[in-house]
Amino acid sequence: MSLKKRLLNNGLASILSKGVRVLEQLFLVPFFISAWGAAYYGEWITLTIIPSVMAFSNLGFGSAAANSLILSYASGNKQKAADISKTGFYIITIMVLIAILIGAIVIYILDIFQIFDKSLIDSQDAIIAVSILILARLLNFYDQLRESYYRAAQRAALSINLLSIRAALNLGAGLIVLLLGYGIVTFAISQLTVTIFFGLFYWFKGRQVLGLYREYNGVKDSKILKDITTKGLSYLMLPVWQIIYFQGTTFVVRIVLGPEAVAIFNTARTLSRSLNQLLYLIEPTVFPELQIAIGKNDWKTAKQIFRVSIIGVFLLSLFGVIFLAIFGLWFYDIWTDNKLHLPKAMWYILISAMLFNALWYTTEMVFRAVNQPKKMGIYGLIAAISSVLLTYFLATIYGITGAAIGAVSLDLILVFLVVPNGCNIMRMTLKDLYLNGINDMKLLKNKTRNFYQRRFK
Repeated sequence: MSLKKRLLNNGLASILSKGVRVLEQLFLVPFFISAWGAAYYGEWITLTIIPSVMAFSNLGFGSAAANSLILSYASGNKQKAADISKTGFYIITIMVLIAILIGAIVIYILDIFQIFDKSLIDSQDAIIAVSILILARLLNFYDQLRESYYRAAQRAALSINLLSIRAALNLGAGLIVLLLGYGIVTFAISQLTVTIFFGLFYWFKGRQVLGLYREYNGVKDSKILKDITTKGLSYLMLPVWQIIYFQGTTFVVRIVLGPEAVAIFNTARTLSRSLNQLLYLIEPTVFPELQIAIGKNDWKTAKQIFRVSIIGVFLLSLFGVIFLAIFGLWFYDIWTDNKLHLPKAMWYILISAMLFNALWYTTEMVFRAVNQPKKMGIYGLIAAISSVLLTYFLATIYGITGAAIGAVSLDLILVFLVVPNGCNIMRMTLKDLYLNGINDMKLLKNKTRNFYQRRFK
């Protein structure tokens, strides 16, 4: 299958995936508010900080194993790829067991200090639901390794489609629970059930697609184990800074402004980032091919993919900001049934982040493609800590609008840190990115026009 056809298939699959993702983020919110109330829902968001924190860490050792496997497979070293698969499974399993223990200890300590008793949610229900969600998130630790089977086999589109089905199943299960009037424990059980059964199928199908096990028997290798562990710790910084940012800003708003402000802040941020999901269509479309090109040492193709991606995403973000500026507030009122009141200034501040996010997020994939996550982790930590501190001080002074300014600061900081260093990894300058990127876009435009002229002549 040609590169163009794979990119097309990846793109179509990504469109479906992001559509489901947008629904996953937006669709259930009115049902949550209607079934549980705004304040109760705000408390539920706060409680899910714990499983969310656990979930982010699957990007560490899983990503290290997955990217090592793909780069080895693309370079032709299939025995090493099989060894990485075996060793990666081993270390991820250890991490799951350790995380289960840590999660149990955290919940026990919180219960001793009666943290759950201070919530609007019944303490026992909160403990049970959070425990179940933690288990569901931990079982997803294997996702990165499982996904690598599809990407190494250049069947990324199939993986994206299957993950879209899982998201749809989670959405459907959650909707049924809310419509039937059940509470948080049943909701958590529904998510765990989908995770278990889908995870088993996704793993089995991935092994069949790659077929590596038919020719090579992987073995646990101590050198590979050390390499995955080292890179895994670096990758672990990526979810750490995201935890600090997303959960930290949520916690700051809860402490400074109260539970209803959490509902406003999180729903507004979710909606303002909803079109980001359309921008993120580019990354899953091009990332598998970018990594394969780098693995094959085909830097000419890799540079073209990168340049077209970053310029294309930025142009799309401009349209996204304009669209949300015109229709966003109107939709927010309908979405929340006019039960949450969003300041206009806060909204315009939040949507401006899309322009900055488009640049650094697209560049970030370069660090993963070459399996060098350390710098990105450091940049993220600097930006996240700065953003949380700004959110606290600005929320104290200017209320929820100040919190929005603090939240947006992360994207601006990351632009200045990530983009120049990403270009350096891709063996180009910012000037090359701009000038050659414009030429690449013109060439792509001409090729697309010629294709349709021949197709419909």
